[in-house]
Amino acid sequence: MTSDDLFGAAGAAERERQPAAAGAAPLAVRMRPRTLEEVRGQSAVLRPGSPLRRLIEGSGGAAGPLSAILWGPPGTGKTTLAHLVATAADRRFVELSAVTAGVRDVRSVMESAVGERDLYGRQTVLFLDEIHRFTKAQQDALLPGVENRTVILVAATTENPSFSVIAPLLSRSVLVTLGSLSDADIEDVVRAALSDERGFAGAHTLDEDAVAHLVRISGGDARRALTALEAAAGVALDALPAGTVAAGPVAITLAHVEQAVAQAAVRYDRAGDQHYDVASALIKSMRGSDVDAALHYLARMLEAGEDPRFLARRIVIAASEDVGMADPTALQTAVAAMHAVASIGMPEARIILAQAVVHNCLAPKSNAAYVGINEAIADVRAGRGGAVPAHLRGSGYAGAERLGHGVGYRYAHDEPDAVAAQQYLPDDLAGRTDYYRPTGRGFEERLRVRLGWLKDRLGGGPSGG
Repeated sequence: MTSDDLFGAAGAAERERQPAAAGAAPLAVRMRPRTLEEVRGQSAVLRPGSPLRRLIEGSGGAAGPLSAILWGPPGTGKTTLAHLVATAADRRFVELSAVTAGVRDVRSVMESAVGERDLYGRQTVLFLDEIHRFTKAQQDALLPGVENRTVILVAATTENPSFSVIAPLLSRSVLVTLGSLSDADIEDVVRAALSDERGFAGAHTLDEDAVAHLVRISGGDARRALTALEAAAGVALDALPAGTVAAGPVAITLAHVEQAVAQAAVRYDRAGDQHYDVASALIKSMRGSDVDAALHYLARMLEAGEDPRFLARRIVIAASEDVGMADPTALQTAVAAMHAVASIGMPEARIILAQAVVHNCLAPKSNAAYVGINEAIADVRAGRGGAVPAHLRGSGYAGAERLGHGVGYRYAHDEPDAVAAQQYLPDDLAGRTDYYRPTGRGFEERLRVRLGWLKDRLGGGPSGG
């Protein structure tokens, strides 16, 4: 007699509901690595002998295991690694979120950790997510337990711990910096979810262009990729005609992924020619003062999952190379944007990058400083530039005066207008060199007048016009 015979239709219905119940958790949760071997990426921080590896393996040394602060972008495995710290050495695991927890919750964990240690000899791992949201007073409450190793604290943050975690806690913990997963890592995660019993167990196939799009939109975030894949699988099932029972795996296409994430596939390959083509177009659009084109290429790269830090660096370079002294504040904006992007990350970083791009586009342009340093380097490489004039040489040591070093040097601040007329260039370049030639655009129009005046005061040489 079968179970269907014994329990009838109700028994069969219950069995059919069991897989759904088992898979009720989000795909990203079901696919969370259970062992170190399943962890993708982060090979640098998980290398044999590394502090995090030793903490996971339970080999913390004679004094006991240290606590750890995991710093990295979302979806890079911070929660997974915290679970492994607890399970690999059969420790008790307690999870708190700094969004909802307070000092009372922390003290409660500390008290129960003491009982767990004294009664059962088990260590407690406290995983504190988003520790940067804790105030200084709340972080202070963690110190006694970390100092006495009542708990092994594994704290996760997406913000720079140097600014968001108090110094005493930092000094008592190992700081582990996690990087975004590579495209290959994300692709492995996606393909594993298709075949693994915890995932779709072969119930779906995924077109290659859909794989590429999932990788592209994930931005190195495994959780984002799996969430998008799960949503796309739902779209693929909904697209089946009503009452249809799939005879085999249901295909997930690019259109299903696009519909699921409401984001069209961007024609852009971060590792191929289009990476350089679109980056080049962004730079040339800023140089050409076309703000709309520059914002288009910026959006195209961001939507394709380009690292915003790469974009910030290119904008800084453009601010100096193409705007230069025609508007010195463009470089200030670009550098501020680069630091802000590193601290904030996406999606808010898009606003900061856009501001810097707009500034570069609308600023007057000059490459005079860029041309000047290139010409100076060319002269040096050609062997031009003799000895430093004697009066400019260092004179702050015994015997310098006897060698004539510093003799006759005129201190600029003792002269009218703080300009001392004397030779500064080596003999073979003096009076024949004009590296910096300011334009008549923007702030450089004023600089050109001043440079001409300075050259007259300094005793001639090529004019700055």
